Amino acid sequence: MTTETTVDTGTNELLCVIRDRVAVITLNRPEARNSLSGELTPALRTMIRTCAEDPNVGALLLTGAGEAFCAGGNVKGMGAHRDPNKMAMSLQDRIADLQERQRLLTGALVSVRKPTIAALPGPAVGAGLAIAMACDIRIAAQSAFVATGYARIALSGDYGIAWLLTRLVGTARARELMFTGDRVDAARAEAIGLVNRVVPGDKLQAEAFALAKSLAEGPRLALRYMKDNLDEAVLFDFETARDHEAERLVRLTTTADHKEAVQAFIEKRKAVFTGK
Repeated sequence: MTTETTVDTGTNELLCVIRDRVAVITLNRPEARNSLSGELTPALRTMIRTCAEDPNVGALLLTGAGEAFCAGGNVKGMGAHRDPNKMAMSLQDRIADLQERQRLLTGALVSVRKPTIAALPGPAVGAGLAIAMACDIRIAAQSAFVATGYARIALSGDYGIAWLLTRLVGTARARELMFTGDRVDAARAEAIGLVNRVVPGDKLQAEAFALAKSLAEGPRLALRYMKDNLDEAVLFDFETARDHEAERLVRLTTTADHKEAVQAFIEKRKAVFTGK
């Protein structure tokens, strides 16, 4: 039986429901292509942390309302329209402020030890692309596109976009996409490894949720350790990563979930995991 709980995010610009152990977090500024704002962004940071810590949540699914995922920052709020409070800050304070905001958004999203999925109904640009790339898996509608966008407004990038992009598509492709700011349609994004799947737009939410639900029902501890192993695969040397991998596997052999999985395999039934 499906159960659904609505979570109060503190703003209508961000929606969150928990359904079948999946936290569906929806950026809800369709009139602005779900660009980040002074209300949406803090709420998103809070929801990432809240859902990461909630034992009733097994996976996070991020998406956007309407025909976009996230258009990134508010370009109209730059230049002459820049927040006067920010302009009054010293350069070092402004740097520290952005570093902290990044840490609590894409930094927190990368650190979530549960599966995270981004469903892209449309464009993911700039910081919006960084948010999508900070998730484990990206599923895009056929009409979606991505772009770094920073070069077009004479900025160099934020929210870890260069690191995330290089990790996904390699150094040469990352440089091309950062320098040109060109749009990359969904088919090419899939071909170069920027998104995992491309599906018809009318099937996007259903397919993304089905994947998130299947992962949320999976062996929680094993998935957590898998994320640790995969993160270390690009950070550590082979010997260190291999030894840590072995340690985690042996620890998992003592869990109730492992025993349940083996028994379910023998009995030819679906395993029921408890995270123990």
